[in-house]
Amino acid sequence: MSENLENNQELQDLNEILRVRRLKLLELQQQGKDPFKIVKYDVTHHTAYILENFDRMEGQQVSLAGRLMSKRGMGKASFCDLQDRDGRIQLYVKIDEIGTENYEDFKKFDIGDIVGVKGEVFRTHKGEISIKASSITLLSKSLQLLPEKWHGLKDTELRYRQRYVDLIVNPEVRKTFIIRSKIIGAIRKYLDNRGFLEVDTPLLNTIAGGAAARPFVTHHNTLDIDLFLRIAPELYLKRLIVGGLERVYELGRMFRNEGMSPKHNPEFTMMEVYEAYTDYKGMMELAENMVSTVAQEVLGTTKVTYQGQEIDLTPPWNRMTMTEAVKKYSGIDFDLVSGDEEARNIAKEKKVHIDGKPTKGEVLNLMFEEFAEEHLIQPTFIYDYPVEVSPLTKRKPDRPELTERFEIFITGREMGNAYSELNDPIDQKERFVSQMKKREAGDEEANMMDDDFINSLEYGMPPTGGLGIGVDRLIMLLTDSYSIRDVLLFPTMKPIK
Repeated sequence: MSENLENNQELQDLNEILRVRRLKLLELQQQGKDPFKIVKYDVTHHTAYILENFDRMEGQQVSLAGRLMSKRGMGKASFCDLQDRDGRIQLYVKIDEIGTENYEDFKKFDIGDIVGVKGEVFRTHKGEISIKASSITLLSKSLQLLPEKWHGLKDTELRYRQRYVDLIVNPEVRKTFIIRSKIIGAIRKYLDNRGFLEVDTPLLNTIAGGAAARPFVTHHNTLDIDLFLRIAPELYLKRLIVGGLERVYELGRMFRNEGMSPKHNPEFTMMEVYEAYTDYKGMMELAENMVSTVAQEVLGTTKVTYQGQEIDLTPPWNRMTMTEAVKKYSGIDFDLVSGDEEARNIAKEKKVHIDGKPTKGEVLNLMFEEFAEEHLIQPTFIYDYPVEVSPLTKRKPDRPELTERFEIFITGREMGNAYSELNDPIDQKERFVSQMKKREAGDEEANMMDDDFINSLEYGMPPTGGLGIGVDRLIMLLTDSYSIRDVLLFPTMKPIK
């Protein structure tokens, strides 16, 4: 009972504080000082520049704007902290400098208010770089309370829902998203410098193709047809290779109507790149060189720590076939497995769950997921995947049951997927037919038939290598973030009822 009363008192106190803030705004409006009518404030500097260049900034007049994060004093002189996009700096506000009326207004400012300040750069007697204010202007009134001044922003789900508050009170969160932007920019720079052309392909597709995934469905009223939010840009990008562009990439949003976890969000960022006249080995070189270059450019190193483990991104990365990985971690050599029935029996003996009657290749893939993935901590290319799980990939000439495909694994997680792209229209159509049979049998993730894509291949697509990398997962690695939600500004959340 006492705890309920205490919580009720806390709520009453909070409501009173919020009421007072609204009354302050009303008073300002009645005095003709409505901060929301201010449309512009000239900013000449940001905090980081002043702090990093104090020797040449000392004594100079500057103009800054940002959010009040603390206030101290309140006699005839006060100190407060202003936070802008780059960090915080101390303000020294004195009645003799800004005038009595303005100082009285300043005393009513609240933590969280957005202000503009003009003044001189100096260092206090205690050695702290500060701004001696000659004027301070209220630019926006905060009607809410910042969490650190009330109960703290400790609820992880609330942080994701109210990312705007999370960014205000948690500097490390702002840093993560600044790094995210730099990583994406570095990826673009790497590809642009190597002659790749960035392109845009449709988000709304008549066919959900390019990956094994369940799509989101929407409806176009004018055409009266259902459309799918894209699950991958692959089939459009390969059409551009047919058209002669030779080196293309796209970096953008994908949508998959699947479960959510620390590694999965229904809306995520993917980078896909296609290069004519190379193969999956060429994509291996591109992948390891691009990721290591991005890490070096953004972080200054190719060795990063992820959840307590040191990861070395320096090329060359480890290489292992799927068959070799399964043999190493399960003890089963699939090169010695005679057929589908024997493979299924092995899966049962190893207690690997199977549905229906999977083929030997499908069982090999299941065994890999069950026994090998979690051990692939350092960057590793797992290559030569079974044809049954690689419907868009070229077969190996000497092992037609396998394909020239690899996936990238780091910290036990799949980071990317690449092929020597299938450019045989007859083989491609047969594989689409096989995928459609799976779809008709209830597999919602199986590929759909894409007749226009087949038609494009019939015009002739050169030998091509293709690579897709999950950008969010790469950012998780480079920022030491456990959950994908930590690197998405606005992750998908269940609505609050």
